[in-house]
Amino acid sequence: MSGAFLAWALETFSGYVAVDELYEGPYCVLSAVDNRQYKRMLYEVLDHDPNHDDIAAFLGRLKTALDERTLTLKGITTDGSALYPEPIRTVFGEVPHQLCTFHVIKELTQGVLKAVAKERERLTKSKPKLKRGRPSSKEKAARRLARKSKQIHVTFPA
Repeated sequence: MSGAFLAWALETFSGYVAVDELYEGPYCVLSAVDNRQYKRMLYEVLDHDPNHDDIAAFLGRLKTALDERTLTLKGITTDGSALYPEPIRTVFGEVPHQLCTFHVIKELTQGVLKAVAKERERLTKSKPKLKRGRPSSKEKAARRLARKSKQIHVTFPA
């Protein structure tokens, strides 16, 4: 990113940064955005999945840009990936680090959906095998199995 663009982004720097990575095919784009001004300050395109060294180098560039302008980082927000905590401590020390609420909600939602899918799968396997047609009024076991099958279907429709 050009120096003029970085200077423009840092003119009204709020002190709060959001850092994230975006995977696009074989590439990964690291970006740092002023979390209050919504101005992208830095980005870097990698041809591989980032590791701690890549993140530390990227954050080092950000720290250098801030230090050159005597700006202070007050807080940093990330997606909660294991990629960030160690490099953040290495580069910035004990700066407050928070997790993005949207990423946390996304992970919670995915966990709930996964649990529901597993329960549906378990119930489908436990659903009794019924004979064809309506169960005989004289066969209590057949009626019981039909009720159980219907209850499973109503609880978790396919």
